[in-house]
Amino acid sequence: MKKKFPVISMLILTIIVFLCLACGLTMTKDPLYMDLAHCNEAPGKEFLFGTDEMGRDVFSMIWYGGRISLTVGFLATLISTMLAVLIGSVSGCASARIDGVLMRLTELILSVPGLLLTVSLQVVFGRADVYSLSVVIGLTGWMGMAKVVRTEVVQLGNTDYVLAAKCLGGRFFHVLFRHLAPNLFPSVLFMAVMHVRNAIVAEAALSFMGLGLSVEVVSWGSMLSLAERALFSRAWWMIVIPGIFLTGTLLCLTNLGEYMRGSANKRHSNLG
Repeated sequence: MKKKFPVISMLILTIIVFLCLACGLTMTKDPLYMDLAHCNEAPGKEFLFGTDEMGRDVFSMIWYGGRISLTVGFLATLISTMLAVLIGSVSGCASARIDGVLMRLTELILSVPGLLLTVSLQVVFGRADVYSLSVVIGLTGWMGMAKVVRTEVVQLGNTDYVLAAKCLGGRFFHVLFRHLAPNLFPSVLFMAVMHVRNAIVAEAALSFMGLGLSVEVVSWGSMLSLAERALFSRAWWMIVIPGIFLTGTLLCLTNLGEYMRGSANKRHSNLG
């Protein structure tokens, strides 16, 4: 049964991403301004989503923070994807000895719990900002993708057009970009979409544990890191509203990724 394209998920995701990127137009107030006269104010006419314990406007923080979270997600995914494609392709095209070394190294890193590896690297990097956090998450998320890329490259390496390109003297990067990359694209795109989701979750988890972005840098994760204090002050909107946006974005990315996986599986079955 052919899976239908998730139109609603794509529409919701497009709206969220657009409004986050255009946060300068959507924000009603400065998300960093601390209005101490309106701390922990419930949603109302002046503050649509309420305020936090420092008097910051939650509505503006949602769109500004979403831009930060999405930036971390996409930058981390870009780093992971580049590493995965490079290492997986080299492993798939190299001799058995090099292939074995690269795959054993990948499996060794993969055996370490992801959150522990991310936390360890973040401690080494020190105080987190958007770019250092993206690098840390990117460096800890390429292993599974690299193994899939390696398998795909091994299969594609036995096709006539790849063998012909090698016989004609085509170098590694020529074969990779000209012949392998177009066939790798569907599988890599599915994994990249799913990794954006995982990277956003990792940013939120690190911020919640106090190891991610500081409270002064607004993101969905740093907003949720105030959940404990929000519960004590009964500021439910500080948990529910960022949670809805984060969960909705993750669900949309999951639905889109599942559709891409189904399309990639269908392509492989047709080739078989």
